[in-house]
Amino acid sequence: MTPGSLFFLFLAVSSWSGTSGEVTTSTPNVAVDVGATAELMCSYTSDFTNPRIEWKFWKEGYESFVYLDGKLTDLYKDRADFFNTGIRLMNVTPKDNGTYICEVVKAAPPPLFGKAVINLLVRVSPSVPIIKVPSSITTGSRAVLSCIETDGNPPSTFKWHKNKILMPANPSGSPTFQNSSYTLDAKAGTLTFDPVSKDDAGEYSCTAGNGIGSDKDSSVVLMEVNDVNVGGIVAAVIVVVLLLVLLGVALWFLWRRGYFKRDTRSSGKKVIYSQPSETRSDRNFQQTSSFLV
Repeated sequence: MTPGSLFFLFLAVSSWSGTSGEVTTSTPNVAVDVGATAELMCSYTSDFTNPRIEWKFWKEGYESFVYLDGKLTDLYKDRADFFNTGIRLMNVTPKDNGTYICEVVKAAPPPLFGKAVINLLVRVSPSVPIIKVPSSITTGSRAVLSCIETDGNPPSTFKWHKNKILMPANPSGSPTFQNSSYTLDAKAGTLTFDPVSKDDAGEYSCTAGNGIGSDKDSSVVLMEVNDVNVGGIVAAVIVVVLLLVLLGVALWFLWRRGYFKRDTRSSGKKVIYSQPSETRSDRNFQQTSSFLV
């Protein structure tokens, strides 16, 4: 129930100054198949004179009126009947799953209030489940197979088959599966191998059922289990080593050709002055030229 609904319920209870009357139902839990008719009963004691009767529907925090102010609401007027303070729902669907509340109020003194709660379950047979199986996996790894079916109500439980043979919950007690190491979750629909072995290779299928209608079988999927490819790993390592050797040879060749030698021509600069000629006196000596080496 949403916080808003709780708040209004608190106000209604706190403001009600009357006493509680007896409102009961002979159908607290109703289960019908999809498309059938569901009758939800409600009765009250004779001390409720000229009562006001309301029916509400509540599901996952959502609340709506079914019967209010002496008539069915627009959502129900074409597929429901009000009879003897009860409600008859016709051609029910999974959307009708939920809780129905019958409230009876006597406003005249002494005021009375009472309610009855009915849970409706619309049963739906399962649909064909979807199976998810890895097509190829390596020995020693973890493999999880899944069987998915969400239309059935109540929720389906699942069984697994390998090569058309039903897999038991405990493989160690079965001569056929004693070499396997797996766990089954019938509610979640998972089959887990941890670790997977060569013996686990085969064709897998699953079955979904909930006791309504017939069980449904999935398609068959092949799972192959392969050993670790040691030869492939060694070959890959050899290829990497060869590539590194070729790269080293290429770098050495470029170095020998001088592509990586440092140009030192501009380093170690020196200034050289020309010597004065013999015809010049020491007093008139002047720098006549210079150059860089």
